[in-house]
Amino acid sequence: MPKATRTLIAGEAHGEILELDEPLSFWGGFESDTGTIIDQAHPQVGQSLVGKIVMMTVGRGSSSASSVLAEAIRDGTAPAALILQESDEIIVLGAIVADEIYGTVMPMLLVDDATYRDVASLPAAQISADGQIDPR
Repeated sequence: MPKATRTLIAGEAHGEILELDEPLSFWGGFESDTGTIIDQAHPQVGQSLVGKIVMMTVGRGSSSASSVLAEAIRDGTAPAALILQESDEIIVLGAIVADEIYGTVMPMLLVDDATYRDVASLPAAQISADGQIDPR
């Protein structure tokens, strides 16, 4: 199976694949207490991200998204991992903060279009620390 184009946050994770139909803002679009999408305009409103490998092309939104994501990672209500096609420094910062302050890692990978499509077609996957993505 494919390997990440670039590992933004190294770590191991496994879970169901959830491809978001649109980018998500963690600030105002995600409820960190429950791990669910709360943006009423998002096509997957009400969907839980907890423990899933979430795929979205890029993040959307405010610089405050990093703090929301860091809190969700600390509370165990975050995705198991994020796979993006475009780097989003705000989201990466949230994962870095959670690792540094709370000692909890949420892997984050950057992939090309072909890899994105391949992984999105899987029901579940395993991510290794070196960025390898395998079906599960």
